[in-house]
Amino acid sequence: MHLMTLALPQEPSDGFAGWAADLVDAMGGPGAGLAIALENLFPPLPSEVILPLTGFAAGQGVLSLASALFWTTLGSVVGALVLYWIGMLVGRKRMHAIWAKLPLVKASDLDRTEQWFERHGTKAVFIGRMVPIFRSLISIPAGVERMPLPVFALLTTLGSLVWNTVLVMAGYWLGDQWDEVETYVGVLSKVVLVAVVVAIVVYLVVRFRGRGRQRPAS
Repeated sequence: MHLMTLALPQEPSDGFAGWAADLVDAMGGPGAGLAIALENLFPPLPSEVILPLTGFAAGQGVLSLASALFWTTLGSVVGALVLYWIGMLVGRKRMHAIWAKLPLVKASDLDRTEQWFERHGTKAVFIGRMVPIFRSLISIPAGVERMPLPVFALLTTLGSLVWNTVLVMAGYWLGDQWDEVETYVGVLSKVVLVAVVVAIVVYLVVRFRGRGRQRPAS
């Protein structure tokens, strides 16, 4: 049975869902893994479409559940490792040089961020794999801070396995209504995005006020 004979959601998701379905239909588990690896590298590609679709395919016998979970988790790890290595290539010196050129930031801000990552990096990598948007981004500071590769790979594997299992099984159980998963996870993604935007706005307001107070004093 071919995946493309299965019911797919209507517009606007049809294009991406159709591409993911084609990939899984042509390559099976490795196709799902490739799609998830690309999702890690390009966060706008939604895992909340790929993973439930893969679970739906498993429910229809296109591939086994074990294969779906293995390949999607492997794809998550491969994508995360690419971003980790990018972080390593950037390195602390280049990151500090780039940071020094940014407006409204201080070297001490980056120092505090590094200190925070030293204390909480393992939790951040593990939990971050289950948070939309940050699933990809967390790999870069891990590389910059040179988190031991075996530790990073293990935490990424465990965190990704939890996230992938939840979404794959949701698609498996929901059957031809698998696309409802995208709605709920999409809401979570928007909440996270709004929280990040609010945090950035608050940070900028505090910085501008701080500079305004320093000028009269000087």
